[in-house]
Amino acid sequence: MVSRAKLSVDDIRHIYDNFTASITRYDCGRRCAPLNGGEPVCCSTKNAVPVVHRPEWDLLRSRTDLWSKFKPYDDATRRIVREMSTACAAIECKGAGFCERDNRTIACRAFPFYPYITGDKRFVGLGHYWNFEDRCWMISHPELVTPEFVAGFVEAFEYVFSRDDDEFDVMARQSATARRRHSRMGIPFPVIGRDGGFFLVKPGDPTLHPADIARFKPYPTYRSKRAYAEACRHWGYEPPAEIDIF
Repeated sequence: MVSRAKLSVDDIRHIYDNFTASITRYDCGRRCAPLNGGEPVCCSTKNAVPVVHRPEWDLLRSRTDLWSKFKPYDDATRRIVREMSTACAAIECKGAGFCERDNRTIACRAFPFYPYITGDKRFVGLGHYWNFEDRCWMISHPELVTPEFVAGFVEAFEYVFSRDDDEFDVMARQSATARRRHSRMGIPFPVIGRDGGFFLVKPGDPTLHPADIARFKPYPTYRSKRAYAEACRHWGYEPPAEIDIF
């Protein structure tokens, strides 16, 4: 494969301008926040440290004061920063209450999904970051992801991949890790198709199997009003009274 130039500030700006669709018509952050110290799981460096390419950091600094350089607070986060490529930067925002939708990072816009790449190197849809399954409401409800979000996600990452081979390779490795991990556990995992529809990747079988969305079972916390309420109270929060999807 011929090496291409890396993403530029103009490339990031193009992605920001076009990848704007909401992931769902619901306020997903309000559903997960009671299980994450009162803050959406994707908006806290206690859960994940945002890492961006340098051109994206340059663009954000030119547009807003929402973001600042991330300050490691323990051994794990110090290791993340230490092992990070010099082409990247670890950053953090002021928090969900200060969010500027136009100035969210690409990672913020895509969360909790990553581009799923098959073993034969095809970008076929959206996989999810499994380590957030117990906390992220959207992972339990892929049927509520909007078609507009899927279309924007696919277009954004096609654009990224057309300009940065390394990024494609990173996501191919992420996808391979997902297959290995689920094979070891003996459980299938879902993929949202890039052109609509849902698929299941079964243990030891890299083939995409068309699947009924009814087979995608929510994480136990989100399976019933009672389970959700118990989980919220376990963490010291009363569940929002008006929420009726778990």
